[in-house]
Amino acid sequence: MSFDQTTVIAGRPRSLREAWVALAGLSAVFLFEMLDNSILNVALPTIGRELHASTTALQWVIGAYAVVFGGLMLAFGAIADRFGRRRIMLAGLALLAFASLATVFVTTVEQLIAVRVAMGVAAAMTTPGSLALSFRLFEDDGLRVRATTLISTVGLVGLAVGPTAGGFVLAIAPWQVLLLVNVPVAVLAIIGVRRGISPDVPDELHRDPIDVAGAVLGTATIVLALVAPTLFVNEGAGSWSPWAVSVLAVIGAVLFYLRERSATYPLLDPRIVAHPLVSSGLAFKAAAGLATAGLGYLVTLQLQLDWGWSPALAAIGMLPQVVVLVAGGALIRPFVERVGLERAAWMSAAAVVFGLAVFGALSRYGYVWVAIALVLVAAGMRVVGVVAGVNVLRGLPKNRTTIGAALTDTATEVTSGAGIAITGTILATLFTGPITTPTWTPHQTTQFHQATTAAGLTLTALAAALVAWGIARSRA
Repeated sequence: MSFDQTTVIAGRPRSLREAWVALAGLSAVFLFEMLDNSILNVALPTIGRELHASTTALQWVIGAYAVVFGGLMLAFGAIADRFGRRRIMLAGLALLAFASLATVFVTTVEQLIAVRVAMGVAAAMTTPGSLALSFRLFEDDGLRVRATTLISTVGLVGLAVGPTAGGFVLAIAPWQVLLLVNVPVAVLAIIGVRRGISPDVPDELHRDPIDVAGAVLGTATIVLALVAPTLFVNEGAGSWSPWAVSVLAVIGAVLFYLRERSATYPLLDPRIVAHPLVSSGLAFKAAAGLATAGLGYLVTLQLQLDWGWSPALAAIGMLPQVVVLVAGGALIRPFVERVGLERAAWMSAAAVVFGLAVFGALSRYGYVWVAIALVLVAAGMRVVGVVAGVNVLRGLPKNRTTIGAALTDTATEVTSGAGIAITGTILATLFTGPITTPTWTPHQTTQFHQATTAAGLTLTALAAALVAWGIARSRA
């Protein structure tokens, strides 16, 4: 069956095949998000040499994108629900293409950071819209799950192959090519969105004024929450600055909540967030983000620093997770059909928590336990990433879809940063001396094992509390 655009305009597509042009464009958007940082990481040493960049500057080449992206998602989600999801998506894709082309003219690391900031803005304009628009394409929840699974699978393939592909590119071409690849991705996405998705229906948008004060408070709070983990890792828990930034983030969150409760037209109405499907879905996504980031950080340290594996061998050691993330999409549909959307959400979140508990309690006894933990967490994350996101959007009004998608992504971003900060703080507290020293003493090895267990089980307890709260909300 060929794609018939009148089908999408006059009524909802009845299959993924009818919507293949739109799904191709939306998949390209998610591919950009997943591919971008993973493919650039491998080029950081080359960039540092050619642009004479310091270690801190190189961190901001990656960090500037993540902070801007995470900080602006809520604001752009609200703007998209007000002025049009398709319109904001296309504007963001155009910005992505121009920012990527600007890489050709970069001669200093400061210019590269500016380019990365622009790309972070583009990501904030486009990424939440990919979930919102795919959700709005279909009326049937089963098709929504399948569409979201397809889009996320494309992105995860990009995440998996990004570092390897980047390494091959660097062998034959300058590092700028790694960012220029975003140009054809953006063009593909623009074509897919323009041809496959009809203009927004006015009834599915709202006409409320934008809550500027709420947008400023929300953005500032999220930016502070994303900067704090980096400060904890770089400066340690003994420094005052990460704690000061964390306190400011908490103050910002309180002020944001008070503003949204009192505003006539809030950016994010607390009553909407309190809907059982929305609050439970956010709790499950937050638990998955916390556990996944913490596990990834701990496994990397254990394989390379504790067991002395080379980076290449450590990458092979992570393959169980990569395989499950990429191939596990085929299992989502039958699993959801068997247990239902609500049960699938909490069961997959529980699998993430259980996998983290396995690592915290048993990883010191051999790689087989690490592999089991990686498989459990990846399997749970693969399902919860799709199902919890769909559940959140199911619980929202049609004119608040994009900010709901932005909220799920923001919850994952913030808790991922918290997972790394908690892990880094526990390691810094229990491990004496530089953790990257080539040879550890037996006492340091014992300290590392104790810190790994403490960090793993601490994150397990926090993630389990989020899952338990999510289950209680889903039954409300």
